[in-house]
Amino acid sequence: MNETREKLEDMLCRISDEYGFYRPRMYKKNARKDYLALAKCRKRGSKKIRKAIKKQLQYIRRDLGYIDNLLENNGVELSASDAKLLDVLTTVYEQQRYMFENNTHTVENRIVSISQPYIRPIVRGKAKSPVEFGAKLDLSVDETGMCRLEKLSFDAYNESAVLKTAIDNYKQRTGHYPERVLVDQIYRNRENITFCSNLGIRLLGKRLGRPKKDPDTKAESKTIYQDNTDRIEVERKFSLAKRKFGLGLLLTKRKDTTKASIVLSIIAMNIDRLTAMLLRFLKFVFPFFIFDEEKLMLSRFAAY
Repeated sequence: MNETREKLEDMLCRISDEYGFYRPRMYKKNARKDYLALAKCRKRGSKKIRKAIKKQLQYIRRDLGYIDNLLENNGVELSASDAKLLDVLTTVYEQQRYMFENNTHTVENRIVSISQPYIRPIVRGKAKSPVEFGAKLDLSVDETGMCRLEKLSFDAYNESAVLKTAIDNYKQRTGHYPERVLVDQIYRNRENITFCSNLGIRLLGKRLGRPKKDPDTKAESKTIYQDNTDRIEVERKFSLAKRKFGLGLLLTKRKDTTKASIVLSIIAMNIDRLTAMLLRFLKFVFPFFIFDEEKLMLSRFAAY
């Protein structure tokens, strides 16, 4: 709310100076004082919070009225960036007013960042960060170690719905279905289990319902252990992409550039995998040459 009001005030001052109008009375000091009265308060009761929100909404409504008057009656034309910003600020005001009037904390497509209005809060339930903001993606890794982006979205979604699409994409690439699929427990719902069972695909994870009375045989236990070990490769790919290929340090602000940065990180990781496979092939074909793989790996990471 405070950021919305400040951006509206800056826009009003900029428009007034550009067209030579007198700056309207915006009560900047009073609005800032009311905001700090709540921000610096240790114990914030519900009545005090609603009173502060009501005041900020009134300040924002006044500023929006000033801008509408300038646009309709004074021939002011906004630039493309200012028009887009004004649309975002208006949406934020309408959402906050709706939540205030209906005494609720949720609204559809709630904007949590003015500079990135496409971002939505995603509840993860983690102890360190129960709510996360940013892109959510599904990544698949085939038997050769190559990664593919199955789904990328800034809205929260259920990952289990992506499994069928990922398996169908694998069928289109290779011409056959995989022998096994190593996934998290969230993918093991009845629909996915039935889908994989009909295709003869082994799906990693515990059985739904009650555990079996008879313990697993030695061969079954060995298979389950090997599947769990191999599934670590997927988690390793996420860690590698964040540490070495910039996936954990995205500095872009626009929606399209953020998606492009994520895709480029995965492409760079695949190129690194191909380079490592090429080095092994060269070592096998030309065993009399000495390849310093450590230096080559460092040079590849530095090039990214």
